Amino acid sequence: MHTTPDRGPQAAVSTASEHGSSLYVYLIATVAAISGLLFGFDIAVINGAIIFIRDQFALTEFQTEIAASSLLAGCVLGASIGGVLSDRFGRRRTLIVAALLFAASSIGAALPRNLAEFTAARFLGGIAIGAASLLAPLYIAEVAPPRIRGRLVGLNQMAIVSGILIAYAVNWMLSGVGPTGWRWMFATAAVPSVVFFFAMLFVPESPRWLTEFGRPDQALQTLTRVSGRQQALEQLQQIKDAIAQETGSIAELFRPGLRLALIIAVVLAVLQQITGINTVLFYGSIIFKDHAASGQSSAIFANVIVGAVNFAATIVALWIIDKVGRKALLMLSAAGMAVAEIGLGIAFLVHPAPANLILGIILFCTASFAVGLGPGVWIVMSELFPTRIRGRAMSIATVTLWVACVALTATFLSLVRAVGPSGAFWLYSTMCVTMFVFVWRVVPETKGKTLEAIEEMWRVRG
Repeated sequence: MHTTPDRGPQAAVSTASEHGSSLYVYLIATVAAISGLLFGFDIAVINGAIIFIRDQFALTEFQTEIAASSLLAGCVLGASIGGVLSDRFGRRRTLIVAALLFAASSIGAALPRNLAEFTAARFLGGIAIGAASLLAPLYIAEVAPPRIRGRLVGLNQMAIVSGILIAYAVNWMLSGVGPTGWRWMFATAAVPSVVFFFAMLFVPESPRWLTEFGRPDQALQTLTRVSGRQQALEQLQQIKDAIAQETGSIAELFRPGLRLALIIAVVLAVLQQITGINTVLFYGSIIFKDHAASGQSSAIFANVIVGAVNFAATIVALWIIDKVGRKALLMLSAAGMAVAEIGLGIAFLVHPAPANLILGIILFCTASFAVGLGPGVWIVMSELFPTRIRGRAMSIATVTLWVACVALTATFLSLVRAVGPSGAFWLYSTMCVTMFVFVWRVVPETKGKTLEAIEEMWRVRG
């Protein structure tokens, strides 16, 4: 740990406002959430593009799974190193590097001559997504005041679903360009990548990271602009007290108390993925085209409707999550998805399955996910851990999330071939039931608590 003398943080903010600025913290959160928009765009753009890529490169079923999951393999690596890099160099600097990787991947995925070049470019983008997926909610949680932290961290999820919707709309608009239209689908992400890079240059570093590395004067400046001087002084003292009681060792995560926090984060991360939502996000066009009697253009347009419902339901989640709480929304979400996936399994027993019925059930499933499991899991994971090891703890949880996502995406077509679409979705529905029970019995409510109060809760349990 780097230490420097405390140079009198009160003096550093002698001219600062006595009152915090909600606009300021929303601007910070919005800039960080641009990474979520890129995250959503990059994971969803493959949905419409995969039909054309499969035809252009004459891909087998296995190669199609490789093309769809190559991004996710990169996510595992990005999540593995993102936490360590952010703990060493800061949340802000690591997100700036991620922005550069986003831009490079967007161009690279638009120019490949074969499957190998395409998967390499997508893998690079996955590294950026993996790092950003853990750092954006972590950074926002460390900047946001407790009363609106859930809403602000959820803003990252709002950006993700916005990116998904934009990707689906771009796919649909470019689907008529011809067999090379998929290249432009990927290239368009370069624009928001550049915007993200320059915007991150103007936001502050996390006050908790600054305090840990001996720069409390800078931390207090940010806290004051967010919460006002008096609350900022109290928050800074709470951060210092929390850091003083931490060892900073990764072994701390495996001690009683925090060990339970780690288990909760990992289980939530895995279950969020294996409930099956990403089969719709990545393979929606194939599901509609191959299993629901839809034409190519209709299949891609159906994804736009799915993305719009995803977007609308996420707005609802952000509006109520700091009022209703995390547990209630997670349980409601898991129950709704279980019902929807049982219904999908029944609908797929008809050959060919009626497209409108399949679309309706998928919309209900998507809305159920977006109102709870989508933002809720990321919010809870960002709240559970102490400052000094939050980056590494989030990294562990996010790595497991992406490993589960890779496993789901790389096996979906094979699973459908083995047990049929009905069997596949019935299997996913059992994971939704498991999520419901786990949240009900194990997950604590974190609504309205400071990060330091949550840390103390684990210390008491230990």
